[in-house]
Amino acid sequence: MDSAIRERAQKVKLLILDVDGVLTDGRIIYGDAGDELKCFDVQDGFGIYLLSKAGIKTVIITAKKSPVVQRRARDSHVSKVYQNALDKWKVYQKVKRKFRVTDEEVCFIGDDLLDLPILVEAGLPVSVPNAVEEVRTRSGYVTQRKGGRGAVREVVDLILKSQEKYDALVAEYTNHR
Repeated sequence: MDSAIRERAQKVKLLILDVDGVLTDGRIIYGDAGDELKCFDVQDGFGIYLLSKAGIKTVIITAKKSPVVQRRARDSHVSKVYQNALDKWKVYQKVKRKFRVTDEEVCFIGDDLLDLPILVEAGLPVSVPNAVEEVRTRSGYVTQRKGGRGAVREVVDLILKSQEKYDALVAEYTNHR
């Protein structure tokens, strides 16, 4: 891992996520009854939970509105969800004030053009490998794992290890004798 990325990850106090293409693989399935289905990765959700245990907040900013996103956020211990956010930059400014963080204390994971306004300001800008080219080339880090397939967990582990919080969290699950 690049030492500059580790340095950026050490400063992170807030993880901001897009949904479609980051927390999911980007596919949206519509059921006959009009319901919308999305597939989420279990390890991503547990990673977000681990971040919360380590005192690092997570926020979702998504352009769509979906009840399943709210449910997933609640199950994963996401601090705040902003849906219908077509102007993500405006929401990002609000989030920074609410959580009292600076740009360099934010890690943002995105995959499409709507994410660029936040991506270019965040201290640790991350994209998934299936992101559009303009997003990948402006990211400080591109995950090995695809969106909806463990990319968020990869970033969570990077943050926790860089901040030397990972081993203590692992110990909670291995020291039960």
